[in-house]
Order: sequence, then C-alpha cells, then structure tokens
Amino acid sequence: MRRYRLLILVLCLGLVGSCVFVAYSAEHDKTTSEFRKQFISTFRRSPLNTTIGDAMMLRILVESTGAKRGIEVGSANGFGAINMGIAFERTGGHLYTLEIDADRVRQCRENVRRVGLQQTVTCIEGDAIRTLAALEGKFDFVFIDAVKRDYLRYLKLIEHKLKPGAVIVGDNVVRSAGAMRDFLDYIQDNPNYDTVIIRASMEKDDGMSISYKIR
Repeated sequence: MRRYRLLILVLCLGLVGSCVFVAYSAEHDKTTSEFRKQFISTFRRSPLNTTIGDAMMLRILVESTGAKRGIEVGSANGFGAINMGIAFERTGGHLYTLEIDADRVRQCRENVRRVGLQQTVTCIEGDAIRTLAALEGKFDFVFIDAVKRDYLRYLKLIEHKLKPGAVIVGDNVVRSAGAMRDFLDYIQDNPNYDTVIIRASMEKDDGMSISYKIR
C-alpha cells in the first residue's frame, strides 16, 4: 500500500513539474522569432492597421538607424507597435504608442503582452495632442498614423524633442495628401529635413513619407 502511495506521489509531482515546464515554455516562446513570425502572419488586421510590407519597413528603419526612443501616433490594435517593438527590443530601446480609443488601447496592450514586448512597448491612452506634449526626454524615431489633418500639429508638438538624425515617418501620404498638405509642404521644403515618399507595399495603393532630421 505504501508503495502505491509513493508511486502516486511521484506521478503527481511529475505531472506538476510538466505543467510548470509547459507554462514556462509557453511564456518563453513569446520571445522567439518563430512564435512572433507566426503571430504576425495570423494577426487579424483592421483597415486602421498599416500593411505587412509597411510594418516591415518601419522595423527595418528602427533597426538600421539604431533608434532608442520612439513614438507612434495612432496604435489601433498594435500591429505596427509589435513590428516596431521587435526592432526596439533589438536596439535596447523603447516605443511609446499613443491611442485615443479605449477599446483599441486594451487590444494593443493585450497583443503586445502576447508577444512578450510589454517591457519594450508602452501604450498610452488619450488624445495625442495632449499625450504628445506630456512625453519627456529626447526621441529619435516617430511614426505618425492618426488624424490626417493633424499631422503637422503632431510634429510641431514634439519637434523640439527630436534629436538630430531622428527619422520621422508619415503614413497614408499619397491617398490623404490633400488632408495633410501643410505637413507635406513643411517636411519637404524645410532645410532641416531630407524627405522622400516611398511605397513599401501596394496593398492599400498608398505610401509613406520618410524624413531625416539634419539638425
């Protein structure tokens, strides 16, 4: 009888240990490139999300410039933030992503957590006009993808916080060019910036402006 009790105890301990190992493995897998690649490929994107190609372009820009402190204006449910977050994790940096809609903030935070990037990406709830002004310190990367008519306003709120060499990316600058004409004129004609319009993806028949802050 004692032998059977000992056997049951051993089996129970083994089962608990297996559960702990599986739980640990599941948590650990969040940081693997395989897990994240699968998560991104099956991500339920909405019309508010950037395209897969554009999201990869953003990741490459962060990585290639070695950016350490970034801002995203317009999180939606976090697809762009995850892609940029992977890059900021690699550079040892941090991304602050801003979203006004409470439900999308919740989705963004949950998706960021699901890929283990909660230490690298912070989703801030509130109107970007207010939250941008509250951000402290210097930044070297900005991605703007929110209210199109307010692009220049967003930039002006943080321009003095941008380091020389900072990269500023504006989304939807082809199809929404009319709504953000003041932003495009400013960023393209300003001697403090080098700017180019690119199309990394034709999924939305749109494009992004990429600007380099010279000084």
